[in-house]
Amino acid sequence: MLSKTQIISFYIQYLKSTGSPRTNPYLSLQIRPISSLKVVWRKDPKLDEAIQNDKKYKLCARVVKEVLNEPGHVIPLRYLEKRRERLRLNVKVKTFLDKNSGLFDTYYDRIRPKSDLVPFLRPSIRLRNFLEEEQRIYAENEPLIVSKLCKLLMMSKNKVLSVDKLVHVRREFGFPNDFLVNLVPKYSNYFRLTGFPREGKSFLELVEWNPEFAKSVIEQTAEEEYRLTGIRVRPNFHYNLPRGFFLRKEMREWVRDWLEMDYISPYEDVSHLRQASREMEKRTVGVFHELLSLSLLKRVPVPILGKFTEDYRFSNAFSSVFTRHSGIFYMSLKGGIETAMLREAYKDGQLIDRDPLLVVKDKFVGLLEEGWWEREEQLKLRREEAKKDVEMTAMRNRYLDEQG
Repeated sequence: MLSKTQIISFYIQYLKSTGSPRTNPYLSLQIRPISSLKVVWRKDPKLDEAIQNDKKYKLCARVVKEVLNEPGHVIPLRYLEKRRERLRLNVKVKTFLDKNSGLFDTYYDRIRPKSDLVPFLRPSIRLRNFLEEEQRIYAENEPLIVSKLCKLLMMSKNKVLSVDKLVHVRREFGFPNDFLVNLVPKYSNYFRLTGFPREGKSFLELVEWNPEFAKSVIEQTAEEEYRLTGIRVRPNFHYNLPRGFFLRKEMREWVRDWLEMDYISPYEDVSHLRQASREMEKRTVGVFHELLSLSLLKRVPVPILGKFTEDYRFSNAFSSVFTRHSGIFYMSLKGGIETAMLREAYKDGQLIDRDPLLVVKDKFVGLLEEGWWEREEQLKLRREEAKKDVEMTAMRNRYLDEQG
């Protein structure tokens, strides 16, 4: 089995062999701006399928989150009905509840003291048990969560990020809902909240730089390969174009030279680099690779990444990186949303190395599937009873005809 370094080496040789001799291709290609190097986007059905498979789970998660955000974790059913468009719920709430019967219990109460009784929703016993299990999983993986949060801050330009942005991406990276309230104060040696919360201008600042956290996934992979083989290799990206995907000659030459450049860690200070330089492109790809590696599903919607353009020094046209480096990333258009995915993290549409925090998702999916199975059994029982009723009616009619 070939090592990652050997695969990259063979790929570079392939790029060299398929290019034509030139007087000085390196200098020639340097003249052209990076933004002018185009790669045609191609659909990857297996990676698109990975996103499609999570669609139903994410819808249920959004509805649960909506209810849990309410005081007392209860909400009038008609209030939830009014929020269908925002929740991207394309069926009536009653239909959703019928299809996902294990999530909520329905009971009747008054919105105001003298108003009529109306249906309310509250978490079911199963959902409450899941929420307790979720907290246990988060507690067990607290060191991992702390390291992820530190890494996000350490990669940023000023080692500080907006609280609003971090809250917005907490699900992508597996942070618990209450991480700012319970986790951040607990690790005051790493984090400090600053700003003006009442004005909506809060920031999370890095207090202490931990050198162990400043090793990217790519650097850790190179160190692990050295530990296993005794051969020291330089860190580099895993470049693997999908089957049937080809690059134009000029792009092959550019990628060849680009891969041979030294790796730039996403944790290095790059304030001296020009935004349009090849070195900055190398660093930007490194940041995206690290961000996707830290995410739960090794994929993040491009609009979410765009919120950090200034913090991580991305260019305004940063999304072109994902198509320009199609051997490293894939940009899915599934569901009308651009999603950046890390190719090396998937095999046949399935994650290879699963984040320990994905156990939370597995437990929630298990809860959903249990409810779906019970609903299917109930429908099956109703169909059987209806069939028996039809048969009994037919027998009775035959008997009456014979007696008549």
